[in-house]
Amino acid sequence: MKKRFDKKFVIGGTILGITLGLAAGLGAYTFIYAKGGSYLTNDPAACANCHVMREHYSGWIKSSHRAVAVCNDCHTPPGFVAKYATKASNGFWHSFAFTSGQFPDPLRIKPHNREIAEQACRKCHQAIVEAMDGAAPAREALSCIRCHSEVGHFE
Repeated sequence: MKKRFDKKFVIGGTILGITLGLAAGLGAYTFIYAKGGSYLTNDPAACANCHVMREHYSGWIKSSHRAVAVCNDCHTPPGFVAKYATKASNGFWHSFAFTSGQFPDPLRIKPHNREIAEQACRKCHQAIVEAMDGAAPAREALSCIRCHSEVGHFE
């Protein structure tokens, strides 16, 4: 007995295949064009791939933090999974914002990323943070970033 394929099934499968192929091709092209592989490294120059980050990269080059920290040390949480989950999320939303022209000028850090940076400050400068926060335990913890917002980028 000869099997017959339903025309709707064949057409639907063809359209799905073409759509997935276009999406994969466009995604691969974008990844290669935007130097996507460089974002998987710890190289701070990767952050300057995008023109809106060049000023921040230039500021980091001139800062004292250049000798002790790269972008990922301050802008991603510790741990392999947390680091790459943050990089993937930020990469997607940064790409979306830059492609659509919906990014703030000047750039503003989002609350989640501000908390990651705050925790990085507190980790590296733990002794002084404990001395400051421990002096007045009834007081709400101080924010490193509130007073030192340009550290690491514009020194």
